[in-house]
Amino acid sequence: MNISDFILRKLLFRPTPLAKDHLFVFEHPFQEHWFETPDGVQLNALFFPAQIPRSKGVVLYFHGNRHNLQRWGAMHQAFTRLGYDFFVPDYRGYGKSGGLPDEPQLLEDAQLMYQWLLERYAPETIILYGRSLGSGMASYLAAHVAAKYLILETPFDTIQGMIASHIGRKDIPVQFNLVFPNHTFVAQARMPVLIFHGTRDRVVPYASAIKLQESLKPTDQFITIPGGAHNNLDTFQAYHAYLNAWLER
Repeated sequence: MNISDFILRKLLFRPTPLAKDHLFVFEHPFQEHWFETPDGVQLNALFFPAQIPRSKGVVLYFHGNRHNLQRWGAMHQAFTRLGYDFFVPDYRGYGKSGGLPDEPQLLEDAQLMYQWLLERYAPETIILYGRSLGSGMASYLAAHVAAKYLILETPFDTIQGMIASHIGRKDIPVQFNLVFPNHTFVAQARMPVLIFHGTRDRVVPYASAIKLQESLKPTDQFITIPGGAHNNLDTFQAYHAYLNAWLER
């Protein structure tokens, strides 16, 4: 691994580990699940049932690059209140999950989580949701499996493109081992795609995300939230209006 890739991994993956006996605390009921990957790594995940007697489906949520499920489990409320079950895994090295995060393994782990849901839900009731780093896993699945929607919040086009946007260039001469080619995967997605991004995002520049418009189908939507930053899109009415409209279809 060269020094550029080493630094990039330190910046991209910012996990907060948890003890295996950590007890999660949330206001609503939930279940904790464990998975073993083919290479023997234990992964932790949480499941929140819909806040209605019969769910409309399930949201497979891939979270951002920091913290762990104690933070990201709370994201269920936007979905369970509208009648969807919510399933969120922690990546390798995050929270209680073992191993170390790396692109090929993260994509394989995403497939493992999808397959577990596929044993319990019809494909047309599974929503793939990716936030920031999680857009890489959600977009990958959208290019390879069937689902109801792909929804991305603060995504990037590629790692290379995101870094180039940060320094105000169209491209950079350095090639990284980490790619996460969201622009390619989104173009291959057969389900409807909804994307949210704010114009004041300092983590994933708007200039990186807007490139994904070129990968969208005519019926997909890219929602620009003026003034939106990286971690506050859920405070804007437009975010909830479009999200609710899609979830209530």
